[in-house]
Amino acid sequence: MATKDGDEVAPAPRIQFADGIKPKTKGDKPSPTASGSFEKEHDLNYEERARKISEQDLNEKKKQTYSGFMLAWLSFQSIGTIYGDIGTSPLYVYSSTFSSQPSWDDLVGALSIIIWSLTLIVTIKYTFIVLRADDDGQGGTFALYSLLARYANITQNEPNGAAPLQLERHDTGKLDPVGRRFRTFIEKSGTAKFMLKLVGVIGVSMVMADGVLTPAQSVLGAIQGLVVVSPDLSRGAIIGISCAILIVLFAIQPFGTAKIGTAFAPIVVVWLLFNFCAGIYNLVLYDYTVLKAFSPYFAGAYLMRNGYDGWKSLGGLLLAFTGVEALFADLGAFSKRAIQISWLCLAFPCLVIAYIGQAAFISADTTETAFTNPFFYTVPPGSFYFSMVIAILAAIVASQAMITSSFQLLTQVMRLSYFPHIKTVHTSDKFHEQVYMPMANWLLMIGTVIVTAVYNNTTSLGNAYGVCVIVVTFITTCMVSIVAILIWRIPFFIVLFVFLVFALLDGVYITSALIKVPDGAWFTILLSAILSSIFILWRFGKEQQWRAEAQDRMQPGHFLATDSVGDLVLTQAFGGKKISDASGLGIFFDKVGDNVPIVFTQFIRKFKARPAIIIFFHMRPLSRPTVPHEERFIISRTSIPACYRVTLRHGYKDDVLTSDLGRQLVEHLILYITRDHSAPSGNAASVHHSPEVQAELDALNQAFEDQTVYIMGKEVMKVQLRKGVLGFFRWSILELFLWIRENTRAKLADLDINADDLVEVGFVKQL
Repeated sequence: MATKDGDEVAPAPRIQFADGIKPKTKGDKPSPTASGSFEKEHDLNYEERARKISEQDLNEKKKQTYSGFMLAWLSFQSIGTIYGDIGTSPLYVYSSTFSSQPSWDDLVGALSIIIWSLTLIVTIKYTFIVLRADDDGQGGTFALYSLLARYANITQNEPNGAAPLQLERHDTGKLDPVGRRFRTFIEKSGTAKFMLKLVGVIGVSMVMADGVLTPAQSVLGAIQGLVVVSPDLSRGAIIGISCAILIVLFAIQPFGTAKIGTAFAPIVVVWLLFNFCAGIYNLVLYDYTVLKAFSPYFAGAYLMRNGYDGWKSLGGLLLAFTGVEALFADLGAFSKRAIQISWLCLAFPCLVIAYIGQAAFISADTTETAFTNPFFYTVPPGSFYFSMVIAILAAIVASQAMITSSFQLLTQVMRLSYFPHIKTVHTSDKFHEQVYMPMANWLLMIGTVIVTAVYNNTTSLGNAYGVCVIVVTFITTCMVSIVAILIWRIPFFIVLFVFLVFALLDGVYITSALIKVPDGAWFTILLSAILSSIFILWRFGKEQQWRAEAQDRMQPGHFLATDSVGDLVLTQAFGGKKISDASGLGIFFDKVGDNVPIVFTQFIRKFKARPAIIIFFHMRPLSRPTVPHEERFIISRTSIPACYRVTLRHGYKDDVLTSDLGRQLVEHLILYITRDHSAPSGNAASVHHSPEVQAELDALNQAFEDQTVYIMGKEVMKVQLRKGVLGFFRWSILELFLWIRENTRAKLADLDINADDLVEVGFVKQL
């Protein structure tokens, strides 16, 4: 090239891009932001864009809404997942309630209690009230605690750039006086905060404890029906068949909730419709007068007439709605409308008619044996073998509700740092909250098989079963009442009236169920206590860890400065030594995504050196299957020379920790550096640049060619032993926390990089 004076000049510097990298030129149209909208380039610089995208990620709602065919499909799936437990209760409710042939009055009284319990507790409380109290689409008692934490300052967030809880506190003036005083009380009282946390954790633990008993109860209840056909069938054979079925059930869990729910739904539909038809048949043929049970008078008369025995029998009658907690706990896997449709249109009417039909048959049963096996004795003639097959299949499905609930609840407690992160597999691209956890699945299987073998029949299992369910319903009543006051802002006296109605119902059942504690219910209470202790222990340890790590979380200016000639040095507080330059590209893994990574401060303080090019690399998982490639990387400069902050946004189906991660980061840095400085070029693979931009690109390319080093922190924690009994207790808890921490799966365990390129910087933190 020659100037107008005839002098030769060097050609403009160019940069070669790898395949798939398309440099932006001035003639290009603006590209979409991570939110999908187009913005003019000069209106928003890229640092500001990075900040806005981060805010969008932080406030992104995970709750999905469905309509039309998708809603109908989801409702169908929910039938196969949620209603197996509560749907199979006609197998054993009457036999668990009566020890001898009941009189007509007692039978109708018990039926009345069943009908009104299903109506008040399941339909009105759960279906119409509790399902509204979701935390961004998630259900369960821990979701209620998380929801309260969004509207009241009652918990400590994990100190990272994508905190799981964003405070959405109502203005004080928008709350009624009682609501204001109550919120002030729980925000200022450490005891109140801890009790709310404890109640939420206990609710989760009890649901998961019942998740061990539910499969055993439902499968044993169905297999015991074989005794009607073969009275000589041994107890060992029943247990062996039940255990084999349970192992198969847990073995198919990797297929995912969507596939399992779709496969199981026809079984539950046929089961419920068969119960409905059998109920109509028995009602018409035997004793239609049991329809008087729709009057609550008979429920009250039953309890008054039988006194202590009537109150004690409530422990058996509550089995009619065990599994109700799955309606709320499985909310994240389905949706509020899907669950409402499936319950109101199918499950509820079929179950009510089934219980009515069984009562009609039992009241006319001259052999006085039908109540001992109410389902199989009351099926229409000629349908026994079909009923046997469908009952066994439905019992298998019954276990699915609590298995799915356990996965959903574990996801919630891990998200809020109450449990160490274990492997979680998202099983659906359409329904983002449907997950499978291998470790939890196999532990549940082992526990269920052991329980089946030890308890060996539904009578002894029934003594252990149901206590946790009714305690969870009471906890739910209490927490939803707080939600109604602080979040829904319903007048206090209306909330108080509704609370007293449902608390009275729950309380009566709880007092009756507690009689079962010495006879077997102690097992579920002990199991839930162990789980609660683990959750609380892990959270306490994490809070101590965050407090210790906060001391090293600082801005660059706190420990780095420049001397008189412009060289990088440590500040006087850190020794004032000069920082030397080392060739190569250093990628520092940053688990926080804000300020300076702890591993970087430790690296600089130990080696008094820095790589030529520095990248602070932070991974941000999003609740979606995948993030388009062009929206994954958020890049910004830091105040440290030749240092960039890169955030990788990814979905749960994206494979981002690959062996060529360094090359991907360099390519996107090239795009970032040249984005605002490109000039038109006829060649799409090369672009003219100014000398300043070219110098920055040359430094980046040279560092990449020299070497790429991945630097991760190896944090070792030590517990300080304090004086006194409390000091020793604290030391013991934190030592147990550290043992669990060292033996659980690391979040970066899937990192596929050459070990020769990996550097671990060890440092000790005192707790």
